[in-house]
Amino acid sequence: MPGQLFVISAPSGTGKSTVAMAVRQRIPGLGYSISHTTRKPRGNERSGIDYHFVDDETFTKMIDEGDFVEWAKVYDNFYGTSSSGLQDLTASGLDVLMDVDIQGGRNIKKRFPDSVLIFLLPPSLEELERRLRKRGTDDESVIEARMEMAADDIKNCVWYDYIIVNDKLEKAIDEVQSIIVSERRLTERQLPGIRKLFDV
Repeated sequence: MPGQLFVISAPSGTGKSTVAMAVRQRIPGLGYSISHTTRKPRGNERSGIDYHFVDDETFTKMIDEGDFVEWAKVYDNFYGTSSSGLQDLTASGLDVLMDVDIQGGRNIKKRFPDSVLIFLLPPSLEELERRLRKRGTDDESVIEARMEMAADDIKNCVWYDYIIVNDKLEKAIDEVQSIIVSERRLTERQLPGIRKLFDV
């Protein structure tokens, strides 16, 4: 069977990238779709590992050529997921964990109705603001913009398949892991292999 798509979305600063990376390390046979972005690397981020960092011209060309399964402009930067990279992973039978924003999650769900969407919430808006300030990568105007967008983003959790509150990192990681393991045990996903072993 082709692989399953799992999508994690969250307001900026909620920890979706940290959670996604930890889950990927813990679950065997779980691919990770590395997004393209025009924003500059933060801290120790590396191109091809955390993101594919490209310039505006390259990203626009990829849009024009239909290279993205989803893309969006967020805070003056572009983010997108390569169609060919994603299809290569799922065609090989790998489940794929994606870390995308709300717009991307909506677009993926439209194109792949069977995808599983997980929304990561902060414990509160106050805690989210504290995390954004502690990270020390944005100036005051950017933090204010992120907080304003976070309030709108959170309203979208109602159409996601699962909701997890990231009040404790290890707990959030465990819960995402549980969702993926449970989805893999669905009868429709297990039957092809079971039928090879038993007369069912």
